[in-house]
Formats: sequence, structure tokens, C-alpha cells
Amino acid sequence: MTQNTSVSPGRLIGRRIGILVESDFVEDEISYYRRRFAEEGAEVVLLTRLWGQPSLTFTGHEHRAPLTVTEDLESLDYGELSRYSALVVPSGMVADRLRYSEDVDQPAPAVDLMRRAFRLPHVVKAFSCHGLLLMSAAAELVRDRQVTCHNNLVGDVRNMGAVYANQDVVVDGDLVTGRTVDHCHLLVRAVIDVLDTPLVLAS
Repeated sequence: MTQNTSVSPGRLIGRRIGILVESDFVEDEISYYRRRFAEEGAEVVLLTRLWGQPSLTFTGHEHRAPLTVTEDLESLDYGELSRYSALVVPSGMVADRLRYSEDVDQPAPAVDLMRRAFRLPHVVKAFSCHGLLLMSAAAELVRDRQVTCHNNLVGDVRNMGAVYANQDVVVDGDLVTGRTVDHCHLLVRAVIDVLDTPLVLAS
């Protein structure tokens, strides 16, 4: 008997997934995102603010592992951003570091990036654990949206006008949120499911 060893094609072939990175990232989480999305055939791109440098190397929170990033989130205008299928804001201190602006009267580049992303409904916006901190300077983007987050952020997201749901993962259209880093596998599964579902356009 001949054994069928064919492998089913990935559900995200031709898709590009952006993962935002800064220091104090959770190493196992970023590794899981890169591996799991790639298993489904997606191109995974690490993004950060490069501050005019060709690359930056960040240090993980748990094991102090280094991670070098060469793609600048500031370069993602609408044309470039439209080539992405999802942006993931991970756990740890990534969101807090990326929301820094040297001019307090100007939004951080990562916040501007998310403003553009929320205008593109085909781009899934995913936030894990403390990731929604990035949206504190653009609260109108999550107002009246169903979300979950780390328990420490519940008051913050309610102050943003978001509707907190006491669940491990919440999907609200193109917005996917996970409660903690321990639920990152559920977040990934939800993102894959959303991207693998045909977009129904209103008539």
C-alpha cells in the first residue's frame, strides 16, 4: 500500500504578516508567531522604529535573547501597508516602548501606523496582552469595539471607550485581541481563521 505523504497547502500562502518588535519582547511568543504563521505559508516580517539606522538589535525579556530587525515601520505608507494581511502587536513592553514620542504633541510613528492600518479593513489588527497600550493615544480607533486584554489593562481599555469582554480571545471584525501571552496560540489561530474566511462586501 502506498502511503499518502502529501502535505496540505498552508492557509496563508501569499499573505504577509507584520510583527511589531521592541526591547523586552517575550522570546517564546515572537518565536511562536514566526513559526506558526510561516507553517501556514505566510511571509513574516519583523517591524520596528529604526530611528534612521539600517537595523536595530533588541533584547528579550525572559532570556535576554537578541533579535535583529531590519524593517522600518515608518516606511509603511498606505501602498506598502496594503500589501500586509495582518499586523500583530505582541505582549511584554513592546507597545509601551513603541508609543514613545520625543515630541509629546506628536503621535509616535507606531501609532500613526496603526491609524493607517485601521483604515484598511483587509488588514487584521491583532493585540496580545498589554499590546493595546499602543492604542491609548488613538482611543477613537477602538471605541465601541469588543476587546480583551491583560487584567491590568481593563481600566485602560474601558477608558479608551472599548468594550471589555472577559474572554481569552475576542474577534471583532478586523480586530483580534488576546488576554495574555499564554493565549498567543489562540490569538494566532483566530488571526488565521479571520484571514482564511472570504471577505463579504456589503452590497
